[in-house]
Amino acid sequence: MDYSVKNHLHPYVYQDVKTVSESNIDWPRLNNKTVFVTGGSGFIAFYIICALLIRNDIYNSNTRVIALVRSYENAQKKYGELLNRDDFEIVLQDVCNPICCERADFVIHAASQASAYYFENDPAGTIDANLTGTSNVLEYAKRSKAESTLIVSSLKVYGTVFNGRDKISEDDIGYIDIDNYKNCYAQGKRASETLGCCYAKQYGMNVKIARPSYIYGPAKIDDDRVWAQFIANVVRKQDILLKSNGAALRSFCYVTDTAAALLKIMLDGENMTPYNIANPKSDVTIRDFAKAAVGAFEELGLKLRFANKEDEKEPVSSPMQSTPEILDAQRLNSLGWNAQVDLTEGIKRSVKIVGLQLEE
Repeated sequence: MDYSVKNHLHPYVYQDVKTVSESNIDWPRLNNKTVFVTGGSGFIAFYIICALLIRNDIYNSNTRVIALVRSYENAQKKYGELLNRDDFEIVLQDVCNPICCERADFVIHAASQASAYYFENDPAGTIDANLTGTSNVLEYAKRSKAESTLIVSSLKVYGTVFNGRDKISEDDIGYIDIDNYKNCYAQGKRASETLGCCYAKQYGMNVKIARPSYIYGPAKIDDDRVWAQFIANVVRKQDILLKSNGAALRSFCYVTDTAAALLKIMLDGENMTPYNIANPKSDVTIRDFAKAAVGAFEELGLKLRFANKEDEKEPVSSPMQSTPEILDAQRLNSLGWNAQVDLTEGIKRSVKIVGLQLEE
């Protein structure tokens, strides 16, 4: 039976993932090595894992992938017959339990509850994946004598920043209310970074830290994140309705660029040094993201509408506002990584792939 990635994934998905496998990464370092990934059924992990398997298919890289997942059913929906491959193993367990499996040369900790739904309904579980979970991953990496361990953090570690500039660098730090349960994710990510640095110092480990911006791409059609709702609107040929003026300014980065950046940081990043991941061509307001989603498919005749008439007026920024969630990625750029997918192209790819879900 042929379990190649190309023969399993839909051509749209395969071509999207394949761009990661062709990115500017020192791929030979992963030849004949084992890569362990937590959050294996997640959005980013899927792209990383499939890219590694594609490298095996095309270049005989002999990279073994071990993915930690909480639900075998979800993994089966995600990977299907790829689970039958000899170079791909699923470990079924919660990252908050001690990890007992064969050693790995590279470790990527991507397990996290990143949705606002979980911050509200499971804040304890959200922070635990970043506290207990990170501790378990680091213990596993230590026992494995892993060459590199990557902690996938978040831009949310910065909190509310007032730096007098229009973007946030890795040296900035802002305010987070530590007694607000809604900050379970942000505080958990801060702690996970510190824990990683502690292990690096005390045990001589190579711990790399990535701080992605808002990652977008072909998510589930019922995803509750605002950008995902815009993409779902276009897939369903619906006008986009904004319930605010959409003034929030954010860094967005397409999932393939983010996956490539994570691998780049894991292989070439400095130990105990955080790296922002952002695409300056996709620094937009929520309002402009919605406009881009509508504009990417002019032939559909969709419109951007507002629930409140007063929100139709273009927002004006104030010098008294906090620094927007725009990340400065110069440190990452210095490693040789540059984003390849602009906002319009990323939206088009996302709509194309998410549309497959309606055909199923």
